[in-house]
Amino acid sequence: MPDAKKTRILLADDHALVRRGVRLILDSEPDLVVVAEAGDGTEAIEKARRDAPDLAILDIAMPRLTGLQAAVKLSRLQPDLRILMLTMYDNEQYFFEALRAGASGYVLKSVADRDLVEACRAAMRGEPFLYPGAVTALIRNYLDHAGDGESTAKAITCREEEILKLVAEGHSSRKIADMLVISTKTVERHRANLLQKLGLRDRLELTRYAIRNGLIEP
Repeated sequence: MPDAKKTRILLADDHALVRRGVRLILDSEPDLVVVAEAGDGTEAIEKARRDAPDLAILDIAMPRLTGLQAAVKLSRLQPDLRILMLTMYDNEQYFFEALRAGASGYVLKSVADRDLVEACRAAMRGEPFLYPGAVTALIRNYLDHAGDGESTAKAITCREEEILKLVAEGHSSRKIADMLVISTKTVERHRANLLQKLGLRDRLELTRYAIRNGLIEP
């Protein structure tokens, strides 16, 4: 089958061995082909722009930009791009973050050989793909919040998320300001907003929050 009729896939994971194994699974299918690989979220965005894939498969925990951050940016830059999260974390919080980031499926690495191909095909049909534990999480979340109008998370902006990640990685306000080409006062204002929005007290709690949400690796 010519590549033009295959689903063109971007595969992003910071472990080359994982990428190799996943690529073997996907390239063995007649309707799927990996056209680009990336080792972090920033590279994934660059490769998506360059190679115009139909589907991006993103690991959650990657350096520079996480899979969740990359998914948010890719959803805005390329609205027609379908996104799957591939992760080792069987974690409800990550799962809901992935949905908010624009992913249409959440696949566990432990069962990728069983689920990933069907997840790719479901995504291209415009259907969600959820592992059994995720379905349970969705039902529980709906029952917990149905009728009371309660939000499952307070929204933070992309800029706040960037600053949160850099703060959690241990950079000073001055260093962050230099990296993002903004003023130190702007960084401090964003950090104060983050603490207020997330109900946290200090840098340590911001770091713990960033780890729990897959923004940085522990």
